[in-house]
Amino acid sequence: MTDQENTQNTLIPVVPMRDIVIYPQMMAPIFISRRKSLTAVENAVLTEDHYVILLAQKEASIEEPAVQDLYEVGVLVKAVQILKFPDGSVKALADGIQRVKVTELEEKKDVLMAKYEPLEEESTVNEEVQALLNLTVEKFKEYIRKTTKINADTFVSLAEIKESGKLSDIIATYLSIKVSEKQRVLEILDTFERLEFVSKLLSREIELLGIEEALQEKVKFKLGKSQREYLLREKIKAIKEELGGEEGLDEVEELLKRIEEAKIPKYVRENLVKEVRKLNKMPFYSAETSVIRSYVDTVLELPWSKRTKDMLDIKKAKEILDEDHYGLKDPKERILEFLAVKKLSKSPQATIICFTGPPGVGKTSLARSIARSLNRKFSQVSLGGINDESEIRGHRRTYIGSMPGRIIRAIQNAGTKNPVILLDEIEKMLPSHMGDPTAAMLEVLDPVQNSHFTDHYIDQEFDLSEVFFIATANSIDRLFKPLRDRLEVINLPGYTEEEKISIAKKYLIPRQLKSNGIREDQLEFSEEVLREIINKYTREAGVREIERYIAKACRRAAVEIVENPELKVKLGTEKLIDYLGAYKYIRQEAEKEPQIGLVHGLAWTEAGGELLEIEASIMPGKGRLNLTGRLGEIMKESAQTGFSYIRSNFDDFGLDENFQEQCDIHIHAPEGATPKEGPSAGIALTLAMISALTDRPVKPDIAMTGEITLRGRVLAIGGLKEKCIAALRTGITNILVPKANEKDLSDFPDYIKDQTNFIFVENFSEVLDYALLEAKEEAGV
Repeated sequence: MTDQENTQNTLIPVVPMRDIVIYPQMMAPIFISRRKSLTAVENAVLTEDHYVILLAQKEASIEEPAVQDLYEVGVLVKAVQILKFPDGSVKALADGIQRVKVTELEEKKDVLMAKYEPLEEESTVNEEVQALLNLTVEKFKEYIRKTTKINADTFVSLAEIKESGKLSDIIATYLSIKVSEKQRVLEILDTFERLEFVSKLLSREIELLGIEEALQEKVKFKLGKSQREYLLREKIKAIKEELGGEEGLDEVEELLKRIEEAKIPKYVRENLVKEVRKLNKMPFYSAETSVIRSYVDTVLELPWSKRTKDMLDIKKAKEILDEDHYGLKDPKERILEFLAVKKLSKSPQATIICFTGPPGVGKTSLARSIARSLNRKFSQVSLGGINDESEIRGHRRTYIGSMPGRIIRAIQNAGTKNPVILLDEIEKMLPSHMGDPTAAMLEVLDPVQNSHFTDHYIDQEFDLSEVFFIATANSIDRLFKPLRDRLEVINLPGYTEEEKISIAKKYLIPRQLKSNGIREDQLEFSEEVLREIINKYTREAGVREIERYIAKACRRAAVEIVENPELKVKLGTEKLIDYLGAYKYIRQEAEKEPQIGLVHGLAWTEAGGELLEIEASIMPGKGRLNLTGRLGEIMKESAQTGFSYIRSNFDDFGLDENFQEQCDIHIHAPEGATPKEGPSAGIALTLAMISALTDRPVKPDIAMTGEITLRGRVLAIGGLKEKCIAALRTGITNILVPKANEKDLSDFPDYIKDQTNFIFVENFSEVLDYALLEAKEEAGV
């Protein structure tokens, strides 16, 4: 059983047609705007087959046809490729299936529904039919020569048709005849009779064309060029008005007016005028027209000449930066330097600032503050995970859905030519088979090249030299080297505990109180509570997690305040677990007694400084060095370097020449789930091995950091401030530091320098003198 047999006993949506009749085995576009017809198409789309019955109206002028206003015979079609227009109308491609006769027609819920019976053709094949078919083809060939409405290529495809019924239907669609006559062609089921009827219609139309040609010759006169153009414009205007177009300027004239009024460079204006003229020659429903419209609109929306006036008041800028951020001395000084240079020199900036540091230290918010201090618009471009060069340079207009690149879109969103654009997570761009976005970024950030940056979509030079680019990265180690050379890197290392407390008091608590609708007198955080949150609930270099826990406490307090409006909550450490839950991190205190093979090392992580208890143990074996605790490759190499230093200086430590052949050494860094990396634990690893090999304990009140060489030299390390804070947090005030890091102390806060006893060393022998005890000292002899 066919699909048509399955559906003929069910109600099918009906669409009344004006001035058009569609035949089976043909595909034709239909345009629908009437409410009932739109509902019919929507109902058809919901069905599996998408079937609709098209019935021609007896009178095209009737807006809401009733049952008696429609012919009984129509065609069953399948609605495909449905396209909705902004005005609510619909364009659908109708695929003619079969002639049908409506047996039952009724209106249900503002839509015509019908049952039908299929109509079968009655066809015969003989010499008479063949002769009539050939005659009709010749007539149609003559008709095509005389009319200008049909492409000559159409005849080639028709000449191959040998079925009289199908030929009749196709020719009828091309003839400019009445709807009633087209309907008659649809209703005639005998194919010979139908072909005969169409042949007669062809003869009549050919005769009429001949009469029109004769009349045209009689009344023809030559028009001047200006008169001809005027008449053509008037015809176009009349056609648009007939189609219901808006009064006044048409779309092309409106675009030309916008281009004329826009403040754009001459070369851009000439290109846009060329595009609009191309648009004027295209059919209204061509897919290319929307591409050109979008392109012209995008180019006109770009701020080719619009810019904000820089606020070059150094004092005011400093106030804004201090108001928005606590600390961050180096970045703030660099911004003030930029402003000072900008005030003295009119040339564009020669360098691009790149803020590096762990998450949550304020890189993005600092960029926003810079824009505010400069009185510039701010726009952000997220580059994390981008692996397509077109995301930076834009897509060429030949592709479907093409658009400008992210840089041009950021400028478009900002609305000015000189915004502050934040290139967020610039190190996370990835090369792929679609191109290398880091290479495309070179042109954007190069002050020499970016004055004539060309986006593939815009395809016109756009000046980026006035844009203030600021990049951010968590680490620049993975950054493309030529790109890194264009950046002035400013490191935001993270906040100390004291800085976090100040930030919480000045920024985070007031912001969360306001966000949760709590007055300052209704909820108070003590300093002890803030320290507990920092040390026992968070482990980060920034302040994001701290703010989340402050927000959580505010929400908990809000519940109590709603229940008791007079309540004033003073949050102390005794209530903290009730408000925030159990502690997430518990920092163990450093060992208070001297231990053999236990050394307090200092490490830097993205969450700040950490005290690292390094343990070494000796056991019988054959000289193997076992390293555990998720140590990185560099840290393992540091341990191997320290082991080689011990072997080459065995006499100095009172060891046998072949001691390594009699024992194995196992080094472990507790909290094995936490990855550890870097060379700065070199002296701590070496000291732990010496302590274990010589049975000499290590002083418990001393911590250390430094890289060791095969000759025992102690080299400089990074992250010293965070490491010192970690030592103070655990109660250790004596810290062994490489002599080369003594210069870094000038940037330390006073409270760190006041509480810490810095011991500067250049050679590992000095480490032994300061940190290692004799065996009798442990015994108290």
